[in-house]
Amino acid sequence: MPPSTDAAETLALQALAWLVANDELLPVFLGATGASEQDLRRSASDPVFLGSVLDFLLMDDAWIVAFCDSVGLGYDRVAPARAALPGGAGPHWT
Repeated sequence: MPPSTDAAETLALQALAWLVANDELLPVFLGATGASEQDLRRSASDPVFLGSVLDFLLMDDAWIVAFCDSVGLGYDRVAPARAALPGGAGPHWT
């Protein structure tokens, strides 16, 4: 069963907090998204921005493993959470 939007947002907020605490990965995220540290604070309640946080993590399996290990989540929980947020539906190849 897919997570609720609230549960997906909570997981994405955990991921954002993990990113902010990661001195090596935060600059990569900021560079990839064009966001500033001020944007992080302003956008933390925006489901679209939270989706971009999960999109970023999903780019590298090692990032998923590190995040999930740090918060005690199964590795298979991030992709369904991303799908529950705006813009998370996979592409339709029809």
